[in-house]
Amino acid sequence: MEKEALREQIRAFIGIKPEWDVPDFCVMDEQACDGYTRLLICYPGSEDDDIPAYLLVPEGEGPFPAVLVHHQHNGERHLGKSEVCGLAGNPLQAFGVELVKRGFMVLAPDSICFEDRRPYMKGIVPDEKNDFMYHFNEMCYRIVKGSSLMKKVIDDANIGFSLLKQHPKADKHRIGVLGHSYGGNTVLFQMALNEEIAFGCSSGAACTYKRKMQAGTGIEMAEVIPGFYQKYDITDLVKCMAPRPILLVSATEDKYSSDADEIVSEARPVFDQYHAADKLVHLRYQGGHALTEERFKHILDWLAETASRIS
Repeated sequence: MEKEALREQIRAFIGIKPEWDVPDFCVMDEQACDGYTRLLICYPGSEDDDIPAYLLVPEGEGPFPAVLVHHQHNGERHLGKSEVCGLAGNPLQAFGVELVKRGFMVLAPDSICFEDRRPYMKGIVPDEKNDFMYHFNEMCYRIVKGSSLMKKVIDDANIGFSLLKQHPKADKHRIGVLGHSYGGNTVLFQMALNEEIAFGCSSGAACTYKRKMQAGTGIEMAEVIPGFYQKYDITDLVKCMAPRPILLVSATEDKYSSDADEIVSEARPVFDQYHAADKLVHLRYQGGHALTEERFKHILDWLAETASRIS
């Protein structure tokens, strides 16, 4: 099947809206940082809810390449955009700070059920009583209504992409996506189904449903899409990315990226058809799921080099 048809089928299966109007955003706070400005903004999500996000803008007039950064999960639903921007959590998740210092605009939104998108507790304070159950219910309620949490996540992600694309300081031809773990899952689906995304990196997420079920690996709530595995798998998503540059990062002891080699092997012929075999890049490391300084640096270097090559 041609990748365009495959993309349309998957998009229709999940119910992803192909286009969104550019959202107006309001600035709630502005901080001058070392070489950039950090704006706390809010814009409407796909269900007329509010999406809080940090927008990092380098000094200068631009236009700048831009990256939409999807935060990780790690069972820490009190951390979202703040971890990406180095304000809390793991420094090896602070991609936003390092990217803006390299001349990228960065949009780092909270995903639904994380940080300021939790109804019972805002900010970076955990709420052990409610965080898990709220997330679980958001998945279940959508399933019983014939939808999925993935539809919500990707629709929201595409609204963020539209915001970046229309920002006067962003180079709309050089907008990419980045994420690790839960964020990496979001990248796989969003980049596959949004052909306007110029490049992407998915870390710690390239694992097929087939392998997860064979190995008894948990499936993240947004990935619970009724009937999806009967027709598609993660390899199909990677095929839909051709011929755009995509970096998959995996590790030998990471159950969430355990068959990344097979995914790349099966998807590469599609990239070959476009004479773009070099655009499908896979870096496999020794170790487990968590990012290391080595992986963190290699991801940043790849993003900077890839964006510089796009005209």
